[in-house]
This record gives sequence, C-alpha cells and structure tokens, in this order.
Amino acid sequence: MNRTLLTIAGTLGFSAVLLGAFGAHGLRDKIAPPMLEIYRTGVLYHLVHALAVLAVAFAADRLRRPRLVAGLFTAGIAIFSGTLYLLAITGVMKLGAITPIGGLLLMAGWAALIAEGFGRSTT
Repeated sequence: MNRTLLTIAGTLGFSAVLLGAFGAHGLRDKIAPPMLEIYRTGVLYHLVHALAVLAVAFAADRLRRPRLVAGLFTAGIAIFSGTLYLLAITGVMKLGAITPIGGLLLMAGWAALIAEGFGRSTT
C-alpha cells in the first residue's frame, strides 16, 4: 500500500462528499435544476474516481506506475469535475469546452490501469 496515494484518495473522497453535501443543501434552491444536475455529475465522477485512486493506493505494490494512474485520475477529477462545479455555479457555459480534457484524463487513467494488467504475468 502506498500511504501518499492513500492520503490523496482520502482527500479526494472527503472533498467529494463535502461538495456533494454543499450541492444538495446549499445549491438546491439557488441554481436551476439542469445546473444542479450538471453539478451532481461532477460529484459522481469525483467520488467514483476517488475510490479508483483508493484502489490504486492499495494495489500500488503490484503496479509498475501507480503514481501515473493516480495522477491521471486526480488531474481528471480536478478538470472534469472542477469545470462542472464552476459551470453549474456560475452559468459560464464556456467552461464546458474545458470539461472534455478532464474526461480524457480520466480515460487515460483507466487506459494506464489496463496497460498495467497487460504488463504483468499472473504466474
């Protein structure tokens, strides 16, 4: 287990729950339902990928590049979920042009994890 990645996973999970609670309680009556749905999408991807980083932290000793995988997931959360949070709160639709970069980083994290599976013998 990698304690640094465990700390990052914990921080990501904590912030996902915090931002989810803020959205559910603090934004419910302040932004339009479609914007709240965008915000919820950000929270969902944030929390799911926090768990993915947690899994990488626990499997780190069996992976060749756990920091790369976790780094891609973390950067993806920051950009994908971060832009969705900002878009929902501010209504600045131009932020939606940046969101796919975060999505690509999340997919790159999964691709790196797939590559880890092909890179090791299970014998």
